[in-house]
Amino acid sequence: MTILGSIIISILITGLAFLVLYLVQKLPIDSTMKQMAQVVVVVVGVVSLLSYLEVF
Repeated sequence: MTILGSIIISILITGLAFLVLYLVQKLPIDSTMKQMAQVVVVVVGVVSLLSYLEVF
């Protein structure tokens, strides 16, 4: 994959993670559950980004 392709995919993954974090904030649930969901989204986003960039 080219450098440009990697940059575009990483930007898309980051944008998707921000979108999901925004949507988690809009959920009508307890604040503790929101924090747990945010941690899960961040961890999944970082792992998917690192696996796409072939760090793992």
